[in-house]
Amino acid sequence: MNPTRRTVLLAATTAALLPALPAAAASAAAAAAPPYASYWYPDSLPSGTPGAGITWRSLKTWSAAGDADLAFNTASVPLAARFTPTPANATARSGQARVQSLVSFGPTASNPSQGSATADYYALTHWSYIDELVFWGGSSGEGLILAPNAPIVDAAHRHGVPVLGNIFLPPVAYGGQLQWTRDLVQKDAAGRYPLAAQLVAVAAAYGFDGWFVNAETSGGNTALGTEMLGFVRELKALSVAAGQRVTWYDSMTVNGTVSWQGALNSQNQAFFQAADSMFVDFRWTAAKLTSSGQTADQLGRSRYELWAGVDVEANGWNSSVNWDAIVPTNKAHVASVGFYRPEWTRNHLPAGRTPGDFHAADDRFWTGRSLDPAAPDGTDSWRAPAVSVADRSTVTSVPFASVFNTGHGVKWYEEGAVTSDAAWNHLGLQDRLPSRRWVVRTEGVRPAVSFDFADAWRGGSSVLVSGSLDEPVAVDVYATRLPIGVNTVVELTHRTDAGSVNVELAVATAEPSAPGATPPYTYIPVNSVNSGMPVNSVNGWQTVTVPLTNLITNGTVHALGVRLTPTGVDPVQWRLGGIAVHNGVETPAAPADAQVTGATGGDLRFAWSPGPGPVPVRHHTLHRVLPDGTRRFLGATGQRAFFVAGLAPEQGEQSARFEVRAVGELYTASAPVTVTHTW
Repeated sequence: MNPTRRTVLLAATTAALLPALPAAAASAAAAAAPPYASYWYPDSLPSGTPGAGITWRSLKTWSAAGDADLAFNTASVPLAARFTPTPANATARSGQARVQSLVSFGPTASNPSQGSATADYYALTHWSYIDELVFWGGSSGEGLILAPNAPIVDAAHRHGVPVLGNIFLPPVAYGGQLQWTRDLVQKDAAGRYPLAAQLVAVAAAYGFDGWFVNAETSGGNTALGTEMLGFVRELKALSVAAGQRVTWYDSMTVNGTVSWQGALNSQNQAFFQAADSMFVDFRWTAAKLTSSGQTADQLGRSRYELWAGVDVEANGWNSSVNWDAIVPTNKAHVASVGFYRPEWTRNHLPAGRTPGDFHAADDRFWTGRSLDPAAPDGTDSWRAPAVSVADRSTVTSVPFASVFNTGHGVKWYEEGAVTSDAAWNHLGLQDRLPSRRWVVRTEGVRPAVSFDFADAWRGGSSVLVSGSLDEPVAVDVYATRLPIGVNTVVELTHRTDAGSVNVELAVATAEPSAPGATPPYTYIPVNSVNSGMPVNSVNGWQTVTVPLTNLITNGTVHALGVRLTPTGVDPVQWRLGGIAVHNGVETPAAPADAQVTGATGGDLRFAWSPGPGPVPVRHHTLHRVLPDGTRRFLGATGQRAFFVAGLAPEQGEQSARFEVRAVGELYTASAPVTVTHTW
């Protein structure tokens, strides 16, 4: 990569699964330091002393047993399987170009493991177009090897996207030292590469999917190139055995020099053959990509294992890209797409940006100017992924539920009531979100559809449909492969804030007739006045339970949506707060052994063990019970450990009482387990 394009940041937020409950009991709690995402040098450390907030660590000496923050940094969600529904439009293809995304979510050092108290965050939601996420970052003054933090991995895995940690050996202009490259590829007495084994062990312990290798420190020779190739081969062999993967960056060549090729050729072919895929530097041309694809074919490899770099860090959708060289519309795709720094969709917005501002920009990037993947704008110079790449979904089994939580918000809601008015971000709490945003089918005026943060049923957001409806409007919500049994029901939680509409649940038990066609929906009334269905009303939200018994002979739900029909002339504001499909409600068991494992003033570390029973746990919530009996939400996480900062005694309070609950896939919460902390 051209060093002038480099921004040496790196990223995260977080949450995770605790492999074993910390041994320290509440009565002997240790100090409580904030947990951060992990980063290392290969072996030797820089000279001097690290800057404020930076910890220099050697990967060579790392061990899971000695990792004090492992409980806060281990992902809790396994990688989900995906399927490809009938494409939303006639130009989106499956089995050809894929998308890799290189994202810096935050700084390398002091990157909180469990999110933070702001809604201003790159809350990526368009996972359905992405095949690989690289946790980009690293710097010579902080660390070069970065493990992605757990919330990002959990959100990606929930949508079927593998996440790679980053190995960044910086250009000399950015403080790179050739010794660090030599450290990475060092051999032991048996001729093995010990750091290759360490990298695989880290990914296995933390629960992510492999490594992106980016060697850009110049000054090497053929001997070093040979050692790097041996290292990558061993890393790949160990990764295969562990179910991990390796991506190579087009930088170092086989002769050990750094020379970005912008192509697959004799200078980097051996590295591509040693890895699972390769990011092709931005120097590509149409001719180079054509040649690269042909070379991959000759090697018996897929040309779509080549990610053609598209640098969007500075200009986003205004970037000048020769799209026909990568994803032509009139012939087979040439290669895959590698986006460098698409978090531009957040970063280019002015100060004071809101979550709504970010999602509007992010939708424009991934979906295109039309904001409807079923109706691309042919005059848009930005060829958004939705135009070329078929979306995927992981909604394949029951129980399934979503409250349309995007992983950040300005408040926290539980059953429509605010239980915390603090802004927050934590991608690990993100739901499986609609893959097509937003497909709206109407003969009349198209309403606006968006994630909205002004109100929610649970979490931090809901789906808002707003506009002057003059004809029925159908909104595709989920592409699914959900089996229908004799007890299968759909629960829809919604609220009308303005205007008046009849609401129907749309259920399709077959695929559309062609790409872009409407699913063959059956429309089922859900308004309380005309549905005849069981209705539960809480805080203005209505939850309607719809049996699918009449559709059981068709076997499988292929799509879920809603249809709104105006019953008046006033503009409509209608919210979708939640959807669930299940064969019966199950509640997880309460966690056990909850305790405070570390305390420094008002900063506390909590940990607990899973409760017994077979009901899966989606995440855990932590509330503080105030002296008057009210509950204040402190946070939630997919792991079994949590850090809270800045607590203080209430007036006259001698000890604080906390409650930990397990929350299942249907958002049913267990009985609480109580933790008491004496001030």
